[in-house]
Amino acid sequence: MSRPDSPHRSSLPARLERRNALFQQWQALLGNRTKRTRSGEMIVHGVRPISQAIAHGAEIRALLSDGRERPSRWAQELLEDPPAPVVVLASELMAELGERQEGAPELLAVVAVPSDDLSRLAPSPTAVVVVFDRPSGPGNIGSLARTVDALGAEGLVITGHSADAWDPAAIRASTGSIFAVPVVRQASHREVLAWVQEQREQGVPWTVVGLDEAGGFELAQTDLTGPVLIVVGNETIGMSAGWREACDVIAEIPMGGSASSLNASVAGSIALYEARRQRR
Repeated sequence: MSRPDSPHRSSLPARLERRNALFQQWQALLGNRTKRTRSGEMIVHGVRPISQAIAHGAEIRALLSDGRERPSRWAQELLEDPPAPVVVLASELMAELGERQEGAPELLAVVAVPSDDLSRLAPSPTAVVVVFDRPSGPGNIGSLARTVDALGAEGLVITGHSADAWDPAAIRASTGSIFAVPVVRQASHREVLAWVQEQREQGVPWTVVGLDEAGGFELAQTDLTGPVLIVVGNETIGMSAGWREACDVIAEIPMGGSASSLNASVAGSIALYEARRQRR
């Protein structure tokens, strides 16, 4: 269903030759989180992210084309059987929306922002779900989403005041994997812990494992073979006090050298690899 600020599908023009209110609305989606939230839409760039969004059932609201005479095979196939109304834009408008200096992209997609309902998580009995608490960088969210997808975890939950998972930088960093796994945002640890408690009451023995540079308990010695929620803290200050108190185990990744800590998405990646190693 279209949201109040979103143009109804039937109202979309077939062509757009100059800047108007609709173009300005799409342009605002690139850098304005409030606009993305109000409209429930985002702009998706790139062959793989657009393909992943379509393949994994994201709601495509519009497909934007530069109208070139000889599109690539990928673009031609999408245009022959489009997942949404196609709007042909002047090449300079496409270049602006594509945030490119070297020319217009062939296609862009206007995609609905997925629901943040935790019911989107449908974990298996031995699932790994990752929580990223208050991430400040959208690129880190995208990088971690890519690893969640690659290493077989079954969801990514963003908690607290954070960067936007649907920022173009996050989508680019994920190379489209952000559409392949459920990514949901929650106000705090409380909502997620209530979900964990419901799962436990149904007999699923979830373990909450937090990552910290001084956890005192090595990650490799932590049992990650059952259903586990891996909590990755903010890039600078780590986990919130609420998450720290909720953890069953706080594990550290041993480090040498002069580095004081690991990048948050790297730490999450190492934990996911360790979970996969143990399950072999």
